[in-house]
Amino acid sequence: MNPIALILAFPLLGFLINGLLGPKLPKSIVGWLGSIAVFASFILAVSKWSLILADAKGINWNAYTFLQIEQLTLNVSFTLDRLSLWMTLIITGIGSLIHLYSISYMDHDEQPAKFFAYLNLFIFSMLLLVLGSNFLMLFFGWEGVGLCSYLLIGFWYTNKDFGHAARKAFVMNRIGDLGLLLGMYLIASNYGSLEYAEVLPSMAQGNGSVSLLTGIAVLLFIGAIGKSAQVPLFTWLPDAMAGPTPVSALIHAATMVTAGIYLVVRTQALFFLSPAARTVVLVIGVLTALIAAVIALRQNDIKKVLAYSTVSQLGFMFVALGVGAYTTALFHVTTHAFFKALLFLGAGSVIHGVHDEQDMRYMGGLKSKMPVTYWTLLIGTLAISGFPMLSGFFSKDEILANVFHHSALVYGIMAFAALLTSVYMFRLFFLTFHGEYRGTEKLEFDKVHESNWKMTTPLLVLALLSVLGGLLNLPHYISHEGFLSAWLKPTYIMFEEVIHADMTTEILLISMAVLIFLVGFVYSRQRYLVKGVSPEVETKGVAKWLQNKLYIDEFYNLVVVKPLEVLGDILFALFDTLLLYGLTFAVHPVLRWVGGRNRKIQNGNIEFYLLYMVVAIAILLGVNLLFV
Repeated sequence: MNPIALILAFPLLGFLINGLLGPKLPKSIVGWLGSIAVFASFILAVSKWSLILADAKGINWNAYTFLQIEQLTLNVSFTLDRLSLWMTLIITGIGSLIHLYSISYMDHDEQPAKFFAYLNLFIFSMLLLVLGSNFLMLFFGWEGVGLCSYLLIGFWYTNKDFGHAARKAFVMNRIGDLGLLLGMYLIASNYGSLEYAEVLPSMAQGNGSVSLLTGIAVLLFIGAIGKSAQVPLFTWLPDAMAGPTPVSALIHAATMVTAGIYLVVRTQALFFLSPAARTVVLVIGVLTALIAAVIALRQNDIKKVLAYSTVSQLGFMFVALGVGAYTTALFHVTTHAFFKALLFLGAGSVIHGVHDEQDMRYMGGLKSKMPVTYWTLLIGTLAISGFPMLSGFFSKDEILANVFHHSALVYGIMAFAALLTSVYMFRLFFLTFHGEYRGTEKLEFDKVHESNWKMTTPLLVLALLSVLGGLLNLPHYISHEGFLSAWLKPTYIMFEEVIHADMTTEILLISMAVLIFLVGFVYSRQRYLVKGVSPEVETKGVAKWLQNKLYIDEFYNLVVVKPLEVLGDILFALFDTLLLYGLTFAVHPVLRWVGGRNRKIQNGNIEFYLLYMVVAIAILLGVNLLFV
């Protein structure tokens, strides 16, 4: 069997087994089934590394023809090349750790089989998205992860708020998906194909006007805005915290939100040919990185802080794409997968240890009770904040360096966003683990406990990856060419050499990166550790606006949701009251009159019934004589 088919088959098989037979299996088995299914795909992907290294074209598999309309042929086909293999390793590798973690985390849930079935389907959909050789397969995977996010965010659907969060994610993603569909339509109608190998080289050869290419690129990017939670379609992602914590880790680190980055990297030739589209990507990325970082400063829910952090980091990735640094963006996707999965799973360990409390105002002093979680989450915090030589330092510094060569103004804004990252992450860390325990009852502190090995093992592995992840693409001042840069270069159709700074500028940029980290760390340490400032509910000023997420959700409710609800109520009233109710009362008198007349015929007298039969027979005979 083709190796691509096997990579896809394992999580699909896990979904089918747990989905169909899971409720009849012991709880202890369903989690391991789901975890082994994803890990098997990871091992198989690793085994193909040397093959892809030797042949950059990779492995192709054309399963069957899906649809043929005149000159347009749509195939269910797949490609395992260097880009899709890299994404597959992230999805299945991080996904395996999250599945293992979930075995313990969901141990007390009533429906673990359904949960792991959904997780496996999530992995399968994301693999479909990255392994597809055309936009059609990408779209199927794109919609699959959208469906799975809805199912998993609303997994505890008996809570109305969780159900609303799932609905919000589903609807906002559909808005972005419309852009993706329109972009695919333009591609199919102008290039007669949806295959990457046919469409992208044709674009690179100059087929298509700049306006057409810009239109396609912007429409595809609208899809990425929805899926990767960029301004203005970003508000669904913080609300996605309604789902179980492993779901948050999977969405934020290895699957759904990285889909938009992958789409732009896969179609880099298109964006390379459209400076206007790249500018749109850059502006949206800058706004997203800054707005989300500012909001994260005053969130008290530990998962909400990490959610806005993800939105901000995705903004960094799109900024890299906007300046043409495609490898750099994917490098940050990779390191972010390591430390953000670590941070979310670490937060889940904290929530598990303090008996489902998520508000940092009721935490504190947990260091002594949860040592493994403490040290691993410290590594994740250092990595995302840009501590020198950790993974986040290298990937974020590379983004800032590329931005510096593009625009000093944009560099200044992104440097400020990086500073805010350090501030809000150390705020989270100090409020959670240091100071006095602030639970509602002091006795609760005695019940705080460290998580078991199924939860701490993924934390330790991810902590190691967060430390060593920078080795995957060392900067040129350490290595002539980073590993990831060399690995991905054959997959790019149009490639622009990166401009390296001189030594003086390089030292200045590195110094700035270190200074940004230190300022954020010192500020948070002084405020939340030394002074012991406790987070309170803000009642006035800018802090209140930040705590209420700049009232963006309220604005959307006022401008979009409420008018649609009012319109829906009006249309329903018109349909129900005027049409159905009115029609019922209009027909009722007629039916009553007819029924009253016919009731006299059915009087129970057999002689009358015989007379009716004779009359009916006479009528039939008369009709027969007239027309036959």
